[in-house]
Amino acid sequence: MARTSNIFARVEPEVKKQAELVLEQLGIPMSKAIELFLRQVALQRGIPFDLKLSQSKLQSISALTEEQFNAEIEKGLSDLIDGRVVSAESVAEKMSRDYDI
Repeated sequence: MARTSNIFARVEPEVKKQAELVLEQLGIPMSKAIELFLRQVALQRGIPFDLKLSQSKLQSISALTEEQFNAEIEKGLSDLIDGRVVSAESVAEKMSRDYDI
């Protein structure tokens, strides 16, 4: 195994927590994500890339805080009241295209 060096960094607890949630969904350990970032910085000689979950990816309800869950419910109710709705058929078609269902 290659030799490694330690890096100690201070980050805000909420930033760390949010990053851990995303990295867990991507299946990437925090140390590997930092290594990937540093390799790309060296290769591209600057801040290099955008690595994130697709905005259309479904989020697990269990990953939401109570406040986030309630806010999402409120958004949905507001959309319903304002007539911003789509048919179940169009959602099924989009999901089958986006997720190869």
